[in-house]
Amino acid sequence: MNDRGKNKAARLLLFAPVIFVAHFLEESPGFVEWFNGHVARGITPGLFWRVNIAALAITLIVVAFEWFAPSAFSLILAVGWLGFLMLANAFFHIAGGLVDQRYVPGLATAVLLYLPYYSWFFIMVMKTRRVKVSVLVVAVLLASLPMLLHGYLIIFRSSRLF
Repeated sequence: MNDRGKNKAARLLLFAPVIFVAHFLEESPGFVEWFNGHVARGITPGLFWRVNIAALAITLIVVAFEWFAPSAFSLILAVGWLGFLMLANAFFHIAGGLVDQRYVPGLATAVLLYLPYYSWFFIMVMKTRRVKVSVLVVAVLLASLPMLLHGYLIIFRSSRLF
């Protein structure tokens, strides 16, 4: 693929921190209360903020890595990290809403931003041909497992990983 196509993935990746912040802003007013309604060993607002600030910092590092040192590894890292942060998190919010039969804080941005953005990004990364599709799929599956397991424990077992 030409340089223009390769740079599209990097340019698209610049939206990841903004989309993450939008999701955080939607979810922050009620997520701790929702979470603590599911898990006896709940979380504090402080922990919620620390986890999300760390996730934003990691997202910025992943974006910078792809932007300033593009490689097959930087793309695999971006696909994996956003698979964990956005794709698996969207599944968590959707499952929570279906099980609870009500709105889960963060559900709107998970469906309206996370899923379309991640799909678009994944397709754009595939078009770069810098990494085999099979490698990208494995990266997404492996990176998503902790979030999927954590979500399963919260929603179906009233427990958590951390």
